[in-house]
Amino acid sequence: QVQLVESGGGLVQAGGSLSLSCAASGRTFSNYYMAWFRQAPGKEHEFVAAISRGGARTYYGDSVKGRFSVSRDNAKNTVYLQMNSLRPEDTAVYYCAADGQKSQLDALATRAGYDYWGRGTQVTVSS
Repeated sequence: QVQLVESGGGLVQAGGSLSLSCAASGRTFSNYYMAWFRQAPGKEHEFVAAISRGGARTYYGDSVKGRFSVSRDNAKNTVYLQMNSLRPEDTAVYYCAADGQKSQLDALATRAGYDYWGRGTQVTVSS
């Protein structure tokens, strides 16, 4: 079992930055690909970013490429999402997820099948 706890959400003005963290506990963190998804009110979950077990490979959704950056620190069992140039449309609840099997982008970008999920952290971007 892996427990995931997101933090760092809040209210920020458009153009600003925010850094999210997801702390993991339980099984060996480095065994899992990690991902960030988000869900805006009334919308489906949207893939934001993913990172490989060792951190060498990263993947991003089209809407955040060039603005967001995902990283991880396996010694601290934590994955991060640095969000820059934030826009009102980035407003959503952000969730981190972990999976021991997914390794290709098409699978990582699909919400179904992830082994573990956090409860989410709210990010609100004002215009």
